[in-house]
Amino acid sequence: MTDAPVLELTPEEATALKSPFVKELISQIRAQDSYGAWEKKSDRELLDDFIVTKERRREIPIIGDPDPDILWRVELFYAAIGLAVERRTGRMCSPMMKMSHEGFGRVIMTTGRLVVVAKSLRDVHRFGFESVAKLEEAGEKLVAEAVKWIETFPAVADA
Repeated sequence: MTDAPVLELTPEEATALKSPFVKELISQIRAQDSYGAWEKKSDRELLDDFIVTKERRREIPIIGDPDPDILWRVELFYAAIGLAVERRTGRMCSPMMKMSHEGFGRVIMTTGRLVVVAKSLRDVHRFGFESVAKLEEAGEKLVAEAVKWIETFPAVADA
């Protein structure tokens, strides 16, 4: 039995893997591994399904239904955002996702009575990011926006 090849990390990827959001996402993925099948996988390998390069995106049909694995990845992405917000603010942040079978839907995240993220989703069957750095950038941006809303309206967030 041979080990999987070690992926060479670019400096940009190495930096992105150290970000609080990406660490939270990796933690969420590892928590789902109840049988230890991913124990030997590197953090970068665990994120591979979240990376959809332009070439990979071209191979995916424009219209299609998302499979359960993709929906699971979308849920993990937003769960990691919620947990990263919780770590930064000390307030519970709960994601809620409603998705049609065609891959259109909405994600909202609430803290108390405050909606801190409201995102429309479409073409979920093509969900992914160009690189680990783009994944980190998108996640950190949503976390920062949520934290900003909480800091702006703390009374509503605490309600």
